[in-house]
Amino acid sequence: MLESTTGIYFASELLQLLRDGQPRTRSELAAATGLSRSTVAQRVDELMGVGLIASLDAAASTGGRPSARFQLNTDRWLIIAIDLGAKHCTVGLTSLRGDVIVSERYATEVSAGPEPVLEEAVATAMRLIEDTGRSVRDVAAVGIGLPGPVEFATGRPENPPIMPGWHHFDTPGFIRERIDVPTLVDNDVNIAALGERALSPDGGDDMMFVKVSTGIGSGIISGGRLQRGSRGIAGDIGHVRVASGRPVRCHCGNIGCLEANASGPAIIEQLNAKGLEIGTNAEIVARAREGNFLVAQVLRDAGRMIGEVLTTCVSVVNPATIVIGGSLSAAGEHLLAGIREHVYANSVPLAAEGLIIVQSRAASTVGVVGAGILAAEHVLSVPYVEEQLRLLRATAS
Repeated sequence: MLESTTGIYFASELLQLLRDGQPRTRSELAAATGLSRSTVAQRVDELMGVGLIASLDAAASTGGRPSARFQLNTDRWLIIAIDLGAKHCTVGLTSLRGDVIVSERYATEVSAGPEPVLEEAVATAMRLIEDTGRSVRDVAAVGIGLPGPVEFATGRPENPPIMPGWHHFDTPGFIRERIDVPTLVDNDVNIAALGERALSPDGGDDMMFVKVSTGIGSGIISGGRLQRGSRGIAGDIGHVRVASGRPVRCHCGNIGCLEANASGPAIIEQLNAKGLEIGTNAEIVARAREGNFLVAQVLRDAGRMIGEVLTTCVSVVNPATIVIGGSLSAAGEHLLAGIREHVYANSVPLAAEGLIIVQSRAASTVGVVGAGILAAEHVLSVPYVEEQLRLLRATAS
């Protein structure tokens, strides 16, 4: 029997049973919870009233009228999922299960400031909703990933180095003025880690997701839970000083940071200094795929520096998998080879035993998947569902 955390088995707690995707009859729900059939029926009716579960075809019964089966109504509600990078934004619509229904990626500059960047993202989401024949009334929540530190409790960016004008900007409030639904905001690497875990065939309960793009950061999943730390900057490896790096000043103000040595802009600077004119991360990837030796060499060196930092992380966090994502992960094996070379050669043997270092499975959509999951987890949480049921009861009375 599943124990209630409150002593009273609320409908929201009954809902948690159905989140595994397995349809169940009222009898099966009663057997799993120890509740009477009448109480289960009441809870089921409440959850159907807010559109969170749906009735399926009749199930086989031992006699009399066939029993209906119930499951999470993942298609009733939409989640707006926004993955904002330094120079791009991907806006998508997902189900409560995290499935991407539609998405669109476009170029933008986060340095343009919060109002124009978020206004464009909202406009894109509204157009996608219209294109799919749905209504804004179908939106349950919004999930957003931002390319900088975020105070998760408030959804406000905290001194983001590459986001001028965003410090303490009320991102959830801005969105809710336009779409009045819960808005969850986190660091873009954290939402990518959530997305990668959802796509992982083995569950990804102990994993690090490392994004290598305009910046460098990581999201940490430990024991099946995303680790944000006390101020929301857990995994901010881009501003760790690397002993093998150049003593260059980082935009954070420190000298010799990993990001100042191994990010896209740092690699572009090094290639230009060596006589190869390259201006974007996409050009780095293209030249690497063409087999340019100089690009391959600089990428491998960048990988070794990233591996230098990750070697410490392997001992501290002890992940089973390290996933490399971000725009530069598409450059082939050069970056990964440098990371693997340093990590496997320098990690404590017990920590490195069985450690897998791989490229992201869905680099272009993993952030949207994660943003959708971030918001869906809130919509399906016990406190939020109970609040919706309370409002429903108040309306009915």
